[in-house]
Amino acid sequence: MGFYSKRVLVREAMSEIITSKENPAVKHAARLLKSAKFRRQEEAFLAEGVRLCRDAAYSGVRILRMFYTEEALERYPQDVELLQGKAERAFLLSQQLAGGLSDTVTPQGVFCVCAMLDKTDCLDKMDASGQLLGLEDIQDPSNLGTVLRTAEALGMGGVILTQGCCDVYSPKVLRGSMGAVFRLPMALVETMPPAVKALERKGFVTMAAVPDRKAEPITQVRFSSPSIVLVGNEGNGLKPETIRACQRRVTIPMLGRAESLNASVAASLLMWEMMRCAGEVSS
Repeated sequence: MGFYSKRVLVREAMSEIITSKENPAVKHAARLLKSAKFRRQEEAFLAEGVRLCRDAAYSGVRILRMFYTEEALERYPQDVELLQGKAERAFLLSQQLAGGLSDTVTPQGVFCVCAMLDKTDCLDKMDASGQLLGLEDIQDPSNLGTVLRTAEALGMGGVILTQGCCDVYSPKVLRGSMGAVFRLPMALVETMPPAVKALERKGFVTMAAVPDRKAEPITQVRFSSPSIVLVGNEGNGLKPETIRACQRRVTIPMLGRAESLNASVAASLLMWEMMRCAGEVSS
């Protein structure tokens, strides 16, 4: 048992009490919080907060370990009980120890170590009748979280991400996505051009979003076929080879003096137009 020397029965669930910051379970969770490399190595991530942990549980994510404080039990008794029942192991820890697992200013005292969802071999499973978004080397976790949340809200068929994108299991992406990471169909690919060609073979129309007034305005595109629109890195946009791999080049018409838009704003506008037009065509 190591440091897990005490046990307490809380709401009919056996929870192990942690009193030391040297506890291996706490140290493991703290490393998952801070290191994308360690998350990939362990194939696990740390979710924080009542809503996010509850979303993980309801979405069928495997919860390996759950941590909570006495304060959290008092404030969220039903949620703590739910997560205790879903987790393979549950731990009660002090507020001070909980602070070491938090990435927020005011932690709620609820954390779950979850097994990663396999997103590496999902390209062939993408719905050939839906609309997709491709993200190449998006680096800002806040941007990525917002894009994934918007994609789920608008009913996108899925999102393709390159390995150059920031980690979808980072704390900021998880919070920003509002649980979309758990539910949205996603595929992780090494580079985008081969994925573009694979989707073309499945019948998708492939489009590169570029800040070029000579490109086809997205407002004039008729999404009568399954399509994917690709959005690039915040600073550099799409790679030249990715643009060349696509069948068409599209742009968001802008009347002001700005040359480009924030990546999450651009992606949101593109997705809105895709789903609006696809709805008009199907009706």
